[in-house]
Amino acid sequence: MRVTLQLLISHGRMARKMGLGPESRINMLRNLLTGLVRHERIETTYGRADEVRFYAEKLIDYAKKGDTNEKAMKMASFWLTEKDLVPKLFKVLAPRFETHTDGFTRMARIPNTDNLDKAKMAVLEYKGNPFPPLYPVRPRNELTLINQLLKGYREEQAQQAAAKA
Repeated sequence: MRVTLQLLISHGRMARKMGLGPESRINMLRNLLTGLVRHERIETTYGRADEVRFYAEKLIDYAKKGDTNEKAMKMASFWLTEKDLVPKLFKVLAPRFETHTDGFTRMARIPNTDNLDKAKMAVLEYKGNPFPPLYPVRPRNELTLINQLLKGYREEQAQQAAAKA
């Protein structure tokens, strides 16, 4: 079977087709983003979570510029369908990520339930939210070689600092 050139070219169609058209897709992304800002954790299909993640991170990037920035306010008023969330974006979420440069969201796959349509499901959340973590926190193993070396180095530095003082 010969592969034609037409199959190899994407013709600019890069975004997932979700909904009935471009306007439906934007409205769905706006609603998901509004829910994410309100609840700080949403459960949706994997494809939708992956799409909305980009916009959630961009919204925080603009929010970090402050509520006096005109473009940040335009972005917040466009993407958030509930206008009472705009202060939360600028007063709660933006200060939380002030020191972070990227990676404001976390996405985790969750198992499918049998009674639904078998779509891959995921949880999208902002980091630092008040909910319990999705994955259990692994205890730090003090017996590894690197941790033993770091422990010895810290003790040595503490001894040198005590000797100088």
